[in-house]
Amino acid sequence: MLDHFVQREPSDHELVRAAQAGEAGCLGLLLDRHRAGMYAVALAVLGDALEAEDAVQDAAIIVLRRIGALRDPGAAGPWLRMIVRNTCRARLRRTSAVLLPDPAGTALMDRQDGPPDPAEVLERHALRDWVWTAMEGLTPALRLVTMLRYFTDVTSYEDIAALCGIPVGTVRSRLNQARTKLTDLLASSAERVHGDAGALAARHRTLAAEVLRSAHRGDYVPTVAERWLPRAEVTWPTGKRTDLRYLGGAFDRDLSDGVRQRLTRVVASREIVIWQADLISPPQNPSHCPPGVVWVHSLKDGRVSGLRLFHQPRG
Repeated sequence: MLDHFVQREPSDHELVRAAQAGEAGCLGLLLDRHRAGMYAVALAVLGDALEAEDAVQDAAIIVLRRIGALRDPGAAGPWLRMIVRNTCRARLRRTSAVLLPDPAGTALMDRQDGPPDPAEVLERHALRDWVWTAMEGLTPALRLVTMLRYFTDVTSYEDIAALCGIPVGTVRSRLNQARTKLTDLLASSAERVHGDAGALAARHRTLAAEVLRSAHRGDYVPTVAERWLPRAEVTWPTGKRTDLRYLGGAFDRDLSDGVRQRLTRVVASREIVIWQADLISPPQNPSHCPPGVVWVHSLKDGRVSGLRLFHQPRG
């Protein structure tokens, strides 16, 4: 497709349509064309050059995920600047993910009432699977910070650093590496047939719900024992390391105190699975526990090789 544009300057409409058809190079041209305007918006909102640059890179990843949702290809410029503006506001609030997963496909930003067109559903699934196939090409360390940053509520550099047990500077460095690598992987994999990321996420969400139900019955360890490697460790928010049985005991103690977990999100790749859950304190002690917990499972051959727990701070 790019060869057709050698002799002339393509319109935004042409670049969007080509990008929606899987031409990653055309999407790159579109982003390059509007980069100055996107950066100007980010700088105006955030007032810091480094933060603005990060926000533009965040927005570029969102665009990769959502390009199929743009109904009016001729309005690409305003649409890109709106994504940057929303990304900057999310950075200022630091209360929601920069990019959220949607097991049923990316929600259309200007969606009209009525049932979705089946062709649109298929297209959104293809774009999602394209992104997740590229994500699998990242190293586990880069994939973890990327999954946290773009697909969960653990979006601030400080919270990601605390969860992963690494310095904030390392988080920033890994995200920069991941964004560069992910862009290259998306471009190189545009023509390939991709797996069904939605099915993987759905399987893990079903499993997570089953595990939490068993925990609320007091059967956590028997339910998950076969899915854990014998020497798998649990790393707690304090840095303490324990085994699976200690985790089961902690669940039982919370259960006796009246604490429950309500699953809110599951993000899954082949080697990393993240659960988010609300922690519901008992009515007689509403401050018993933090508002939420994040479970980061590392997998090896489909079994849990390690778990990191992170308590989401109170707002």
